[in-house]
Amino acid sequence: MSVSPTASEDEVSSPDAPRLTALVYPQNSYPATAFEALVAACRSSDLSLAGVLQHVVDAAPERRCDVVLEDLATGRRTPIFEYRGAGAAGCRLDEAALADVAARIEASLDAAPDVLILNKFGKAECEGNGLLDLVGRAMQRNVAVVIGVPQGNLAAWRDFAGRFAVELPPDRGAIDQWLERLRHSRQSG
Repeated sequence: MSVSPTASEDEVSSPDAPRLTALVYPQNSYPATAFEALVAACRSSDLSLAGVLQHVVDAAPERRCDVVLEDLATGRRTPIFEYRGAGAAGCRLDEAALADVAARIEASLDAAPDVLILNKFGKAECEGNGLLDLVGRAMQRNVAVVIGVPQGNLAAWRDFAGRFAVELPPDRGAIDQWLERLRHSRQSG
């Protein structure tokens, strides 16, 4: 069962309180450098993090499923796709590995991080599964959430997030502006 994001009317309407943010990117063009810059900027601003950073292990087209998630609280890396052999036509999500990652992230929310970063609103999330419940739990704890959303999943994301979310392009200028608003809201709150 999926948890929907919840926030007060003041949080939704305030330009200084970016609670739920989607980094929207072109299909099949994951913005790794934008997420790395976001993590680095949060850390240099002394904002505590929970969530995951996605890393591609091997950029060769035939190895596109070699993706690991780095837990931002612990540094632990977990492969999230099952190896299906050289002749496989598509990637297969390792649901047990993703569930393990989700449990670790949920536990890290107890430390009251400032920001939860999730790599992707993907197929599992479009279906109401994956890391989606963490978004609602973070919102309930007043933790800012940033999640990558590929263009092809934008309609499903909007159905889920509705008026609670802002959308940003995955560029450094937009990330810096978002981070400045977050810092301002943390200092004045």
